[in-house]
Amino acid sequence: MDLDALRYGDFSKLGEAVTDWEQMTKKLADLQKDAESNLKAKADRARWAGVNATVSREFITKTAAEFADAHTQADSITKILSDTRGELIGFRTQLNDVITRCAQQHLTVIDTGEGSFTVTANTRPDWASDPSGKTGATDQKVVDGLRDEIQGILTKATQSDNSAAKVLRLLVDQVKYGFTDASYADRDSAAKAVAAAEKLAKVAANSADMSLDDVKNFNRTMELYNGDSLFAEQFATRLGPKGTLQFWTEMTSAHAGARGTELDTMKSLQKNLSLTLATASFSDSEAMQDWKNGLLAERNTNFRAADSFSPVGALGSQVISSLMREGQYDTEFLDDYREEIFKVDKAAGDAGTRDLWLKGYDSLDLVFGEGNGRDPLEGLFEGLSHNPEAAMHAFESKADLDHMLGTTVYADRGESLGRALEAAVTGVAVGDYTSPAPPHSKAQVEIMANVMSAVAEPEGGSALVGNGLGDSFGNMAASYMPEISQAFAGPGSGTVFLTNSDKPEGLGAAEVTRFLSVVSLDPDGRAGIIIGESVYTSGLLERHLVDPSLFDGTRTQVIENISRNAGTIEGIVGHSVADESVQSAIDGETEYNDALKAKGDFVKTWISTGVGYGSVALFPETVAGAATGAAVGGFAGGAVGLAVDRLIGGQELHGAKDAALYESAKDLYATRDSVNQQTQWSVADVLERHDVDLPKAGTTNTVSVSLNEGWDNASEFMENSKERPHDRG
Repeated sequence: MDLDALRYGDFSKLGEAVTDWEQMTKKLADLQKDAESNLKAKADRARWAGVNATVSREFITKTAAEFADAHTQADSITKILSDTRGELIGFRTQLNDVITRCAQQHLTVIDTGEGSFTVTANTRPDWASDPSGKTGATDQKVVDGLRDEIQGILTKATQSDNSAAKVLRLLVDQVKYGFTDASYADRDSAAKAVAAAEKLAKVAANSADMSLDDVKNFNRTMELYNGDSLFAEQFATRLGPKGTLQFWTEMTSAHAGARGTELDTMKSLQKNLSLTLATASFSDSEAMQDWKNGLLAERNTNFRAADSFSPVGALGSQVISSLMREGQYDTEFLDDYREEIFKVDKAAGDAGTRDLWLKGYDSLDLVFGEGNGRDPLEGLFEGLSHNPEAAMHAFESKADLDHMLGTTVYADRGESLGRALEAAVTGVAVGDYTSPAPPHSKAQVEIMANVMSAVAEPEGGSALVGNGLGDSFGNMAASYMPEISQAFAGPGSGTVFLTNSDKPEGLGAAEVTRFLSVVSLDPDGRAGIIIGESVYTSGLLERHLVDPSLFDGTRTQVIENISRNAGTIEGIVGHSVADESVQSAIDGETEYNDALKAKGDFVKTWISTGVGYGSVALFPETVAGAATGAAVGGFAGGAVGLAVDRLIGGQELHGAKDAALYESAKDLYATRDSVNQQTQWSVADVLERHDVDLPKAGTTNTVSVSLNEGWDNASEFMENSKERPHDRG
């Protein structure tokens, strides 16, 4: 920066710009608030159908998010501009102070252009008569000191000006259309993020020289900035796609067999590197687009550590997927990568998966902790589980879905595939307790129907549950209790079994029956079904009993329908377990009890955040009218919360059972009575909490009779959909 530019610069225009941005930020804050509390809130509560269900609602949701991003970006720009203006004015004050001191020392400061200047001493008029021979009024050391002070001020001012311009350009370049959600409190914080990225990229490019202490320092910085958009984009693009994959290859080789604190450090590094790259993937800058394209181009490259003696390293796709296990990657990037990997995996056939990815990579270990990263589909599925939109895209093709399910027999990818399927059909990322479950779209319901069809397949369908998918299947069933209920109740039952699903009648009763029957044999799957049914039943009862206008009929009819449905669903589970116990002893008691408690605690965590749980999220407000996405009545003291508490404490298996038919039947009836009692308690909770005018004894009898009827119906559903033990003679 030129001396005169700082000394005489007119900062009023910059001040006007700051004022304009401040006003813009305030207006955008109001628009954001209106979009979230008015536009989006109404859209969430609306009953959409047809094109509106898939187009209008999505448009409104994205529009509301854009207003939030617009406000965030405007706020960041305002703060950076304001901070930079304040810094430059401060530097100008410092500069003028030094120049004033120069004048007092008989020195002249002159701007010589292009960032240079001179500090010269004024010549003394009596220099010729001075016995000392000095020709100036100031010592040269003083001149040099003041010159250096001025240079320091100009250097800082230049850095402030240049870094502000740089981060503002980077900020705007993050998105091609719309706005970025990157947030910065001032110029300095943004500049530090960029500088940290540049430093780490240089270190990573020479990873062979990194000691464990270097790795720890590297990781601490990455942990601090892994969610920072500018840091992530600059780190990835400066290291480059090939450099990024080579860096992780070197790390896994250098620290192979890590134990203790070294293992903890490497686990943390893998997590933070994954989170950083996930953040970077959302950047639309030209450099980042090149990085993403370059990364995809490296998927078949053989990556070897510099000191490796083996000619067989890791395929680029294996390295890429090992870095997808944490964080949400950009949908478009995941779509592009997934299409390429799916194409290769499908070409090998279901049984060819092992030969394709696992054989020949016996020494490969790209993951610190569980797994080894040899199967790139496993890491990809973990990445999809954190991005519901990309997960849904992945399984819209029934052929792709069937292939991936079929490969679980030959590769240990079942659990990760299950988590990806959960995200695809529920619309909620695995592990996300803060986002409300959105209404099921038509595409999601169709994927769920295809999953149920695959599991219901007599030849091999039941094996899928044992391939690590049972837990996820149970969670998926819990989320689809409204559609499952309508499948059993038949057409026109939507006024009782409330849902905001775009395709509430999209599941078939026969497939649902076999699906629930098979999944219930897995302890985790069974726990998910039971928790989901109980949550939906208790919430549904409370909703109807408090607001009779929802159903054009009597409250008794509503109670009958809901209780019968509970009996049918729980009856299928109970009969399935009983059928299995006729053939073999029930040996999963502890496992099931633990699973039930874990599911219950999971539901409590989700509901307590105020965003609902699975199917219960369809109730956007409590019956008391408080705006919250929690279950009806709220978790604290509501019917849903009480139901979950009782379920965890009461409906557990106690005592090992033998294989005799008598013991199995006794268990079956005990289960029926437990479900009956649970439903009666839920009704009683509602009657007491909301002072509903219904006879207690008569209502209890209605629940009991209807639930038992549904329980008996369950046996009929099963007879019509699968072979039962007694049918085999």
